[in-house]
Amino acid sequence: MGEKALGGQDSAKAISILEKEYPNAKYYLDFGTPIDLLAAAIISAQTRDEVVNSVTPALFKKYKTARDYAKADVDGLVGYIGKVSFAGNKAKNIISACRIIEEKYSGKVPNKAEELIELPGIGRKTANTILINAYGIVEGIPVDTWVIKLSYRIGLSLNKDPDKIEQDLMKVVDRKYWKNFAYVLKAHGKKICQSQVPICSKCPLNKICPRNGVTKSL
Repeated sequence: MGEKALGGQDSAKAISILEKEYPNAKYYLDFGTPIDLLAAAIISAQTRDEVVNSVTPALFKKYKTARDYAKADVDGLVGYIGKVSFAGNKAKNIISACRIIEEKYSGKVPNKAEELIELPGIGRKTANTILINAYGIVEGIPVDTWVIKLSYRIGLSLNKDPDKIEQDLMKVVDRKYWKNFAYVLKAHGKKICQSQVPICSKCPLNKICPRNGVTKSL
């Protein structure tokens, strides 16, 4: 089966169907402040949401500000996040990022994408995530693993590079949906369009989805 991109009308239809199917889709990590979100987002790379949310309450209780993290040592931080993957590297990135935030931005997490991306451990996906969820600034669409997988399967983007996928999505997704579209795709992935074997028979998109890359489905 060859790759197939959905046409404009079908893309709009698929997006509209998914938005109606998951009206309560929202960001999946728990946080209270922008600095909480920055730390949680760095910790979340290649780690299940449930694991992240299980370690952050104690972490947030201990480290409340950029200064707290900036003064922390790696071993101390790893003591709180040790069960997540690559805990040592993530601890180093959080400390380094918060030192920059403390020195350059007076302890306040930046609200510009270009400034966020310069921080250790922060790529475009995480920058978009922080802007949307901490500041309500919607300039793009966070492209995580679920967005990469489902954008391709559904035919919204045939690109493999996250930045190119984001550009494709920004062309076909109505701007009013940019804020939550990544979370809608994740909700759909967990419920129906599952990673290994999607449940295509129960999918509301089964009449228009090209099923790119799907070799087995239920």
